[in-house]
Amino acid sequence: MNQLQSIAKAVLPSQVQKVLLAPHRDFVFDRAMKRFLSNPDACKQPRNPVLIDLIYGWGNKGWSALDEYLAACIEHALTSNGPILECGSGLSTLLLGAIAQKQGRSHWALEHTPEWATRVQHYLNRYQLDAVVLCSTPLKDYGDFCWYEAPLASMPDSFSLVICDGPPGATKGGRYGLVPIMSDRLKSGCVILLDDAEREQERTIAARWQAELGASFETLGPNKPFIEMTLH
Repeated sequence: MNQLQSIAKAVLPSQVQKVLLAPHRDFVFDRAMKRFLSNPDACKQPRNPVLIDLIYGWGNKGWSALDEYLAACIEHALTSNGPILECGSGLSTLLLGAIAQKQGRSHWALEHTPEWATRVQHYLNRYQLDAVVLCSTPLKDYGDFCWYEAPLASMPDSFSLVICDGPPGATKGGRYGLVPIMSDRLKSGCVILLDDAEREQERTIAARWQAELGASFETLGPNKPFIEMTLH
């Protein structure tokens, strides 16, 4: 895989690379996804070769979560015991949705970009991941911040795990809206994994959440930091 990538990068324009590498990415992704589905527990450590292949095959470089964050998401999904909420969708939606399905739980993912939601839903259908409820919903202005217009009436009363990798940082208020909108569904013991902790905005949001929820958090991930917060 690495040799093919290196040759393509050396001799081909970027758009041609993307077209020519697409079948290879799809082959690698499908093979890795089948391995993951057969044994998610074996993929909960960073640098796991299946995770590396999944990230390469997914092909959303620059936006897709790195293996450190994905591994943490997988580990917590394996040990949590209730519904999962995801802010933003992508590769992690497939992986955590697969775990939720094996355990008879639900995974709710909020996505504000319709085209991206269509892509993610295509893969959910491809691997028959029916435990995922993918909500294609716009961002709503709540005054001090914008956040997803979540279908609260149909969502679970509580979540045991929250994966927070959206909305985009440029959104008014960033990702802060999770807590004021969903706080009554984040019970004691709930874990929030907030990506992109190298950004000052995310660290500020985490400090606000900590004060408002009475939670504790730590920053993890040596290559691309993320925050792990636990409600007491």
